[in-house]
Amino acid sequence: MEENYAVCDEVLGDIRISDEVVANIAVIAANEVDGVSHVIGESKPNELKNFVGIKNYSKELRVEVYDRIVSVDMAIAVKYGFSLPTVGKAVQERVRSSIENMTGLEVSDVNVRIACVDLK
Repeated sequence: MEENYAVCDEVLGDIRISDEVVANIAVIAANEVDGVSHVIGESKPNELKNFVGIKNYSKELRVEVYDRIVSVDMAIAVKYGFSLPTVGKAVQERVRSSIENMTGLEVSDVNVRIACVDLK
């Protein structure tokens, strides 16, 4: 993921929020939804990267921030037995509210692709 930033102009200077931080928020929020097994493309970082909060994501997770507007594309695995539309909608709502509450940025869309059903 290339290093892009959302810039929030403040009296004391700029606050820059990287796309990767927004992606981390999206993954954490999606994983909190009941019925989500995991986010597709979420890599298992080494301990040091995990400690400092750096994660690498595949092309299955894309976050674009342009002029304080965020667009998210993500793929998830849903646990067997859960309603796919219900889980997908819950992920959209959770990701949107988490990003907006934590960053102050506006989320224009959260596109969720249900890539598989986890039988575990």
